[in-house]
Amino acid sequence: MDKKVFGGLITIGLFVALGVFIFLMTNNKIVFGYNINYQPTQPIPYSHKLHAGKLKIDCKYCHTTTGVSRHASVPSLNICMNCHLTIKTDSPYIQKILMAYTNNEVWQWEKVHLLPDFVKFNHSAHIRAGKKCQTCHGNVQDMSVVYQKASLAMGWCVNCHRKPENNAPTTCGTCHY
Repeated sequence: MDKKVFGGLITIGLFVALGVFIFLMTNNKIVFGYNINYQPTQPIPYSHKLHAGKLKIDCKYCHTTTGVSRHASVPSLNICMNCHLTIKTDSPYIQKILMAYTNNEVWQWEKVHLLPDFVKFNHSAHIRAGKKCQTCHGNVQDMSVVYQKASLAMGWCVNCHRKPENNAPTTCGTCHY
């Protein structure tokens, strides 16, 4: 067989395989590397059930950039101290935060909802579209310890974008840029 013909067949075969792979991923037939129920240990126990549930603190109070940025910020100690300079100051966990705050230490919360590096999720676009945090993150206000509720796989996202009532883009560049 001629080398050019063979090379052409290989190229066509690779494109077909890539197309099948993308089709299967966008239809949730292939899901890998997604951590449903992922629940990392945080530096201190933090209850969204108490703060977002019982106390009804809006998500955007702590995650301040959610409505204005592609990224949802992880709360700084300043946010915690807005209340905890005077509330529950006898708690050993609050004392740990206060010590770090007083010493200007950087506090590292562990990220719960993980996406591959080649995927970009724009929080503000979803907030502007009227989506609630619970759409992707689950009923966080009922979680004593937050965990990843949904797969956040490509097919899971695309299925939501394809719903006519969402009128959301489905082009590759929407999430892969």
